[in-house]
Amino acid sequence: MNLFDIKGKKAIVTGGTRGLGYGMAEGYLEAGCEVAIVGTSDKVYEVAQDFCNRGYKCHGVKGDLGKREEIYRVFQECLDKLGGDLDILLTSHGIQRRHSAEEFPIEEWDDVLSVNLTSVFILCQLAAKVMLPKGYGKIILIASMNSFFGGQTIPAYAASKGGIAQLTKELTNDWMAKGINVNAIAPGYMETEMNKALLDPANPRYATITERIPAKRWGNGNDMKGTAIFLASHASDYIGGAIFPVDGGYLAR
Repeated sequence: MNLFDIKGKKAIVTGGTRGLGYGMAEGYLEAGCEVAIVGTSDKVYEVAQDFCNRGYKCHGVKGDLGKREEIYRVFQECLDKLGGDLDILLTSHGIQRRHSAEEFPIEEWDDVLSVNLTSVFILCQLAAKVMLPKGYGKIILIASMNSFFGGQTIPAYAASKGGIAQLTKELTNDWMAKGINVNAIAPGYMETEMNKALLDPANPRYATITERIPAKRWGNGNDMKGTAIFLASHASDYIGGAIFPVDGGYLAR
């Protein structure tokens, strides 16, 4: 048996229209999965159609995961498009807001925690109700370097990603003996829209960050594919509650 074979598996990838989520969704499709991608705009249909035009089996589902009622609808629509079954859940959606802690608007705190943490828990809960009866499932959450350190001017984001790390461990304790592996990937500094300001070479932090990365470059969606496939495959059957840095060695410094 090929331990890394995920051909024929059914997956939901949130945040799958751009950046890291797009890269990981593409990785699953290339590996033979049927994937439902979730996005907040009509772009999700264009991206899904583009994948289909390339010969992959992909479905687009639009929804705002910051709204409680939308989470349930989006999950059910994804499940319906996948024929009522689910093997892999990968939650790659998220938002960022920047203010110094003493000025951070509580409304934006609520928004970030709702999207980055609460919706993730609900999606995991819904996925488990499909996976537990068959005794098998792979849940991959997206943590962050801010799951390890605090950052600055991002109190809500740091709190949400610290929460993701702890949620990964708790869900493992509840579900691993029942056949569900829950793990997380912690991307390092990546070339994404969220880091647009940091990617400007004129920003002094760009050089400082790049110098600390042993790989001497920022990552991208392609760098996430291997770990995402590993955690979705039988190769990771005895791994649970782990946070995998994909950071070019950043944490080693």
